[in-house]
Amino acid sequence: MAAFPNLNSEAGLKKLDEHLLTRSYITGYQASKDDITVFAALAKPPTSQYVNASRWYNHIDALLRISGVSAEGSGVIVEGSAPVTEEAVATPPAADSKDAADEEDDDDVDLFGEETEEEKKAAEERAASVKASTKKKESGKSSVLIDIKPWDDETDMKKLEEAVRSVQMEGLFWGASKLVPVGYGIKKLQIMCTIVDDLVSVDTMIEEQLTVEPINEFVQSCDIVAFNKIYS
Repeated sequence: MAAFPNLNSEAGLKKLDEHLLTRSYITGYQASKDDITVFAALAKPPTSQYVNASRWYNHIDALLRISGVSAEGSGVIVEGSAPVTEEAVATPPAADSKDAADEEDDDDVDLFGEETEEEKKAAEERAASVKASTKKKESGKSSVLIDIKPWDDETDMKKLEEAVRSVQMEGLFWGASKLVPVGYGIKKLQIMCTIVDDLVSVDTMIEEQLTVEPINEFVQSCDIVAFNKIYS
């Protein structure tokens, strides 16, 4: 069970940010009540200083606005937080209210009458709008956390990071990084990047650039630790 101090303090935000460094969610592999408990305990969104917490907060905020969260989770304790309500966990899509209004309007429509030219035109415009909206959503962005391991403890980690960041392409933006001890004096590089989904494949980048010459002089292997869509 995860536990956090007051999340509106610097210590609490720091612990949350460290907790989310290698995790997409507070517990488990999908959004759950545990994420909502922590989300609700925050008085305001984490600043960009807390990269991982900010990324997670934006993701949960988008889920609540779009589809809600239903998974139970394994439990979390937040100092001073109130219990999560069912309404907060299962927030309905914003479109529901519109759908209800549409259903009420449908009661007044002659279902057996012929479709007028105006109705046909309106239907075509709605279909075009939905198609354009879908296309726009497909070309979104994602936040990716990658573990990059060196060959041994003698690998120059500064040169390793320089080699990794030398990989440049349209739609790829390198972010914050840190060295994490693995054992036996070896440290791995954990680095964040933001990608434009339609332009960059992380798997292809790893296979064709990060693990081939000349970068493989420093890099033994790469693993995707977290991959999250960015909702604007």
